[in-house]
Amino acid sequence: MTQPPAQIRLGFFHQPVGRHPAAWRRLEGRGHPEDLAWVVGTARKAEQGLFDMFFLADGLVGPSAEGNGKGGGFEPLTLLGAIAASTSRIGLVATVSTTFSEPFNTARMFASLDHISGGRAGWNVVTSQADRAAQNFGADALLGHAERYARSAEFVTVAKGLWDSWGEDALVIDKARGVFIEPGQVRELNHKGRFFSVRGPLNISRPPQGHPVIIQAGSSVDGISLAASQADVAFTAQDTVEEALAYRAALRAAAQADHPGSAGPLVFPGIMPIVGRTPAEAVARFAALQAETDITAGIKQLSGRWGYDLSGHDLDGPVPEPGANVHGQSRVQLLLNKARKERYTLRDLAALAIASHGHRIIVGSAAEVADDPEHWFRAGAADGFNVIPATMPEGLDDFVDLVVPELQRRGLFRTAYAGDTLREHLGLARPERAGGVVLHSGGALENSSLRTG
Repeated sequence: MTQPPAQIRLGFFHQPVGRHPAAWRRLEGRGHPEDLAWVVGTARKAEQGLFDMFFLADGLVGPSAEGNGKGGGFEPLTLLGAIAASTSRIGLVATVSTTFSEPFNTARMFASLDHISGGRAGWNVVTSQADRAAQNFGADALLGHAERYARSAEFVTVAKGLWDSWGEDALVIDKARGVFIEPGQVRELNHKGRFFSVRGPLNISRPPQGHPVIIQAGSSVDGISLAASQADVAFTAQDTVEEALAYRAALRAAAQADHPGSAGPLVFPGIMPIVGRTPAEAVARFAALQAETDITAGIKQLSGRWGYDLSGHDLDGPVPEPGANVHGQSRVQLLLNKARKERYTLRDLAALAIASHGHRIIVGSAAEVADDPEHWFRAGAADGFNVIPATMPEGLDDFVDLVVPELQRRGLFRTAYAGDTLREHLGLARPERAGGVVLHSGGALENSSLRTG
């Protein structure tokens, strides 16, 4: 890993109609989860704002009576293939679950996206959180928390090995010599582990970035271990600078246990900015959104996280303790800590949680909104931020048109892209190819279609 960047980095967390649950009902609101032109236009606006990456979350559960499923939207890797053709510099990050995928297919798809985009691909590694997802893949319930993370660690290790199964110059297509692929540059992986058995090699050449950028979105003990050992970037939800510094220290300690001297992954907390031309305008915008908040929906969301039905509890009473089977350990703990610290009622927490999904909400003028990431960045609590607009399109437009120039005036954000790949944007080194058994002339490739003449 490289040292933290000298300037703030920014991801754009795409929510087609805005993150706040009341955003889509506003008369001035725009966006549609299955309108390609809308998404492409949004990505171009984020690229105009010089964002490092366009980040797509994902879920494997459809709409349900509980309101916890995905309400429409494209599959992320398919969508990013289209966006790659319509943008030129912004990184393209897709979420893929290691619980319900296979390493070979996933490695192949991300290598393809990296080639298509000229080295701009990133993978947000998640383990899934809902039993309803498992029920879409032939199981009654998820694996246990530790099991999911153990599978995920092996999954990413295999994917990296598959990306390394081709040398840098393996695909030569040399007509004069009659050589399509240099046999000595391709090798089998022959991985046999607890969860996977994968022979390899991959059937696409090594990605332009060596490995697409790996992002891990989890802050539990198991999540920290996975991020420290496998990730380039840790996407997290932290409520205070002090908590973020403690998280970073834990992440770095875990990284150094695997790689002595490592600085650990870059840290990107999520933020939901509400920007106004004046502080009063920003406050009024947020108040209008919160006034339309459906507390019943908020209780349903909290119930899903808490692991049991909270609807029978007093809305104006204290927040109850989580159950034994919580969904998203670190996010539940963050919400619970905030409720205890600020003496929230259950109603207060439901309104906050459904508005931001646990990420910090920053309300103010462009200067006030810029003050917050500057403070966190200078304190060493974050290297960058995943920006989650509450509403669309003004949530992104105001950030690009008002906050980005303010950060640039302070010398905290780039004024032009300095590189072409996502790794270059983030200041990350290109990984060296790992060792392995080479397929050589006279061996497995001799009689294959990889060599002619």
